[in-house]
Amino acid sequence: PRHKCGNQKSCPQNHFAFKIISGAANVVGPSICFDDMILMSSVKNNIGRGLNIALVNGTSGQLLKTGAFNMYSG
Repeated sequence: PRHKCGNQKSCPQNHFAFKIISGAANVVGPSICFDDMILMSSVKNNIGRGLNIALVNGTSGQLLKTGAFNMYSG
């Protein structure tokens, strides 16, 4: 069976599934999947160098904001 975000197991009832992939240099970009919806990825062109963060409402699962913080340049 297929599980949300490509996880190996299903989440318990009333829980959200998520998967965070950090990427590999310039070869594979990072991505964030939440409840079977890709929030950030190189395909969506909304990732950046450094820390990529997605703010999600913990009750509804609604995406509130995304951002990237470049830790190299300060």
